[in-house]
Amino acid sequence: MSFRATVLTLYPEMFPGHLGQSLAGRAIERGDAIIEAVNIRDYAHDRHRSVDDTPAGGGAGMVLRPDVLASAIDAVSPEDDTRPRLLMSPRGTPLTQARVRELASGPGAVIVCGRFEGVDQRVIEARNLEEISIGDYVLSGGEPAALILLDAVIRVLPGVMGNAQSGTHESFETGLLEHPHYTRPQEFEGREIPDVLISGNHKAIEAWRQAQSLELTRERRPDLMDRLDQKAK
Repeated sequence: MSFRATVLTLYPEMFPGHLGQSLAGRAIERGDAIIEAVNIRDYAHDRHRSVDDTPAGGGAGMVLRPDVLASAIDAVSPEDDTRPRLLMSPRGTPLTQARVRELASGPGAVIVCGRFEGVDQRVIEARNLEEISIGDYVLSGGEPAALILLDAVIRVLPGVMGNAQSGTHESFETGLLEHPHYTRPQEFEGREIPDVLISGNHKAIEAWRQAQSLELTRERRPDLMDRLDQKAK
């Protein structure tokens, strides 16, 4: 069964974007992943195709109308659709590799790309939208975030990566950052590949990689180490 993503956006021409290339592009060509971009504006209720209005209570910017977005969601995701409904939002739950794998194991997703100041809270609640964030920063819209989410999901679909182990030894898969990588030439600008990596001792290599992952994670992501420590207790 293919992973099918329906993306609700005001800019459908942004899809599939970079996903049409490389691993994701080949997955789409094979039909392993299907990406449908739907224009929210097609579900506007007036002749001007209005999709936004001023925020209740005043303030800057505009807010995506709940009636328009609800009509779009209902059109692409009827009641019997089992796919999760996601809203790309800076206030959402941070996207993790574990959530990526959960999504990849399912039938797909309906992904809403917000614009303007945000989306009316009532449609978030009424249509059970799961808010997801890709980081602690704000984009001009949800489209780049949706592309990132889909990139992460498609690459871990069965058969997409040539080496089945490629996705299991990466950052975040084990809760740690990934160890450093090296390849030929053995010497580059006076810097040598660590001796252990050319020793042929696979047990020593694995121990070195694990130690490097731990050191990098402690240095760069102490929050991940705290999380691992809590799990170990």
